[in-house]
Amino acid sequence: MKNKILVIEDDRAISELLCMNLEAAGYETVAAYDGEEAQRLLLWHEDADMAVVDIMLPGKDGFALMEDFRTTGLPVIYLTAKDDVASKVKGLKLGAEDYMVKPFEMLELLVRIEKVLERTGRARKVLTIRNIMVDVQSHQVLKDGISVNLKPMEYDLFVLLLQNKNIALGREELLKRVWGEDYLGECDTFAGGKKSAHSVGLLNNNQSVNW
Repeated sequence: MKNKILVIEDDRAISELLCMNLEAAGYETVAAYDGEEAQRLLLWHEDADMAVVDIMLPGKDGFALMEDFRTTGLPVIYLTAKDDVASKVKGLKLGAEDYMVKPFEMLELLVRIEKVLERTGRARKVLTIRNIMVDVQSHQVLKDGISVNLKPMEYDLFVLLLQNKNIALGREELLKRVWGEDYLGECDTFAGGKKSAHSVGLLNNNQSVNW
């Protein structure tokens, strides 16, 4: 089951960009373009897992909406052009899980969303792509219902790719995300992980990743 994210942004171009990238990463999205519409969405989509919220909205602004988010227990990431320290402090004190300033990097936002979902216990438990399913809790990978054995690093790499479907990840970013900031190993390990994933048929040459 996909995590559902409310995207509350009055700039339709930015809203569409956010929804497109979130859906490509495997999330379900619902958009609102002003504060009043956002309040209605909270009633209609009680199963939402978090919200990405602009502050400078028509009608009820993002700060004023926080009371509604707190009432429903919905985690919030503010995504706004308000870059002053006072606004950041206010947003976090009101209860936002995170605060990002525009312009922003989509990959960074995706990582922050992932971490908020994990921290709040709302992260989706199953990842799917075509005929492949990954149970994140049990670390079980199934292809056409048949279990596929992956080594720990192979599994971590594959899950990272699933969580960032259609997002171009550079080699250094993959190394950092899978092996950590202090990774000092040889690149052969990385290449081996890629080769093994291909060998069991989990990756194909059309995968949108820069190796």
